[in-house]
Amino acid sequence: MEFVVALDVSIGKSYSVIYQDQRCLYEEEIAHNQLGFQQLFDHIQTLPGSVTVVFEATGIYSKPVETFCQRNALRYCILNPLEAKKQLELGTLRSWKTDKHDAHLLAQSHSLHRREENQTQSIIYQHLRDLSRFYQEIEEEIKRMRMYLHNALQLSFPELEQFFSSRITPYALSLIALFPHPDLVLRSSITKIKNQLINHTLKNISQNRAKQKAVEIMSYAHSSYPAVSIESVQTQKVRYYARQLLHLLEEKERVSKELIEEAKNLPEFDLFLSVPGIGEISAALVMGKLGDLSRFSNHKKVNAFVGIDIRRYQSGKYHGQDHINKRGNPKGRKILYLIIRNMIRQQKAAPNHIVEYYYKLKKQPTPKKDKVAVVACMNKLIKCMYSMARNHTEYDYSHAVSMDQ
Repeated sequence: MEFVVALDVSIGKSYSVIYQDQRCLYEEEIAHNQLGFQQLFDHIQTLPGSVTVVFEATGIYSKPVETFCQRNALRYCILNPLEAKKQLELGTLRSWKTDKHDAHLLAQSHSLHRREENQTQSIIYQHLRDLSRFYQEIEEEIKRMRMYLHNALQLSFPELEQFFSSRITPYALSLIALFPHPDLVLRSSITKIKNQLINHTLKNISQNRAKQKAVEIMSYAHSSYPAVSIESVQTQKVRYYARQLLHLLEEKERVSKELIEEAKNLPEFDLFLSVPGIGEISAALVMGKLGDLSRFSNHKKVNAFVGIDIRRYQSGKYHGQDHINKRGNPKGRKILYLIIRNMIRQQKAAPNHIVEYYYKLKKQPTPKKDKVAVVACMNKLIKCMYSMARNHTEYDYSHAVSMDQ
């Protein structure tokens, strides 16, 4: 006998129902705690047949339910919210929406749809996924904090931005934290500034280099016309944001090392490194986002997982323009996009059939737009990585070219 346990997940609780065919056997609201999940598990254990748990993905709020299924070795299906919405509205006007109603509809509609069961990945892939997510969150925080620093510096000492015009560094941030306002520089001397730079920067710096920077910052201070005073809140904010960014850069470096060391334990890491344009951090990040590729039956399902499968619309004589679905993992798409960009930048380092495909698309009789060409290359990269992971083979340019022809 087949039983379906459907849960409508909300913050800290779920409304649960148990169905056999179209008959409801049990329904109750459970809390996401030891007592609530034990209560649900006790009911599941009394069922004389196979059980499948069904629920929608609701970010962090559905994670306890997923953990409950994994710890108790239960078969489960996690539905994409858009997919669930379509399935629940099919054949109904759905004039109201409640947790109780949605739980019943999830169970009643289970037999009408081919819902694939989720496959639990090994702990190392889950840890890699969490580290990858943490790394990207730190990167986003760095971008936000850098914007705040830029805004504050424009008022207190805008010339200092010349120290990190291309990229932000611990050395430049240490200097900004020491001298957030030109008056602080003018009150000192070149020798004192040189000594402060040597003593307060994390990076080793020579006497000559420190003196050169001291002369530069003194020159900037003489020409600067700050919009705020040395005692202003904006000056305090410059120092605060510089120190916050220093901490974030240190944390990013630590997480990066841990991420790479974790990825090295998996066979795909060395395989992906063999692709020109993919470095250690890129390989580790993409592994964290895609996970165990063996759980996908073909590369097209990986495309759907990251949201670059094609959405097509045609009605009568009208044919809409094709677009990617964007229903998958947006951060996974971002990593793949950046990898393709990196491949194009480093195209002279080694032959790469994906880069050649990019320029082929750009030089067609009807050239593709840049982003369209990049997404097409992302599709080709996924196909290549999927094949490498499944067959345990490194990148082979000649083989890849022959497969394209």
